[in-house]
Amino acid sequence: MYRFAPSPTGDMHIGNLRAAIFNYICSRQDHSGFVLRIEDTDTARNIEGKDAEIMDILTRFGIKWDTLYYQSKNLKFHQQFASKLLTEGKAFLCFCDEATLEAKKEAAKAAGKPYRYDGACEHLDAQTVLNDPRPAAVRLRIPPEYTEKDFSFEDGIKGHIAFDPANFDSFVILRANKTPTYNFACAIDDMLEGVTYVIRGEDHVSNTPRQNLIRAALGYTGEIKYAHLPIILNKQGQKMSKRENSSSVKWLLEVGYMPEAIANYLIMLGNKTPCEIFTLEEAIEWFDVSKISKSPAKFDEDKLAQINREHIRRASDERLRELGFARPELARFYTQESSLIPEIKAKIAAIYGAKEIEPEWRENAAKIRAQILVMNALPAEFSEFMKQITDATGLKGKAFFMPLRLLLTGAAHGPELKDLYPLIKDDVKEIIK
Repeated sequence: MYRFAPSPTGDMHIGNLRAAIFNYICSRQDHSGFVLRIEDTDTARNIEGKDAEIMDILTRFGIKWDTLYYQSKNLKFHQQFASKLLTEGKAFLCFCDEATLEAKKEAAKAAGKPYRYDGACEHLDAQTVLNDPRPAAVRLRIPPEYTEKDFSFEDGIKGHIAFDPANFDSFVILRANKTPTYNFACAIDDMLEGVTYVIRGEDHVSNTPRQNLIRAALGYTGEIKYAHLPIILNKQGQKMSKRENSSSVKWLLEVGYMPEAIANYLIMLGNKTPCEIFTLEEAIEWFDVSKISKSPAKFDEDKLAQINREHIRRASDERLRELGFARPELARFYTQESSLIPEIKAKIAAIYGAKEIEPEWRENAAKIRAQILVMNALPAEFSEFMKQITDATGLKGKAFFMPLRLLLTGAAHGPELKDLYPLIKDDVKEIIK
């Protein structure tokens, strides 16, 4: 069982989408199932409607989930499991307030040492705990006999990853307000949902041993494997910021990249694929998460644009009509000039829209228009079409080609008219009016 667990706190990042695609592909390969979990427990940062936006984006990419969960619905289970750990002595109540903890962090910083919880409340006797009226957080007790083996795991991309036990303290699993921390909620939910494999960003590597420790304390014996994806870099070679437009899936779709092209590119990123242009369904046949590079991958929008052109060219007429192209053949034709859907639509609209002819070309354009309108049937060949007009008007060279181009395309520059003509021949009289 695979899962994708986004938070409805902002636009979906391409790194999130990449993880969603990989988890979905793997779930299709082994038919284990795919869970969509909306991690909405951070109510202060949740943005209304973002959950629906996430689902809409996944649907546009052809990603289907078998089960949908909202993490907030599992709150009672988070609290019950924290209570179980307290009862079994595997967790303890911590009465340290934020001010106290912050002061200790500052002291550690001043001493040049990493902060570790000092166990101030770990050994309080039961009577003291019962009589203390202050709100208390719940911390997981780390068994002193644990060795490096207990903090290690095999990563599907990075291989063996080990952590020094000295870097782990008794961390909070339930806050004083009775809400779970990220790691506790995540560990519980993956356990309850029967997740067996998690593919996610490498910023979660250090969370993995904590989540494994939580499930081990609860006596969970099911195995959950992990693969952590390297970060995506921008063209400057720096970690891609959420403030960069191209990091937002919503922005990429709005400016005119096809979902098929974005998915194609994200699957290729840092990966060796058998071909350059492919669909999500085709990738299911050969994708192997272990082949993903351990090194960060650089996002190249120029490459994405090239892939987008190819997907427009290969798209069926039906798919191009879904994207708003009434004339699919013209959409494919204009990929020689443009990569984005709105740019191509603008060029096609200019052909069929009102033409603004510059003064120096108006007289000749009028002559050409008049001749075309009196022609009974337009020739199949562009060369014959031009010959009949030049013979009738006496126009040659730029005095002929420029006004003709403006009449047919509404633009002074563009593709070869001889290549465009067969696609618009039946509409020429309408186009030049």
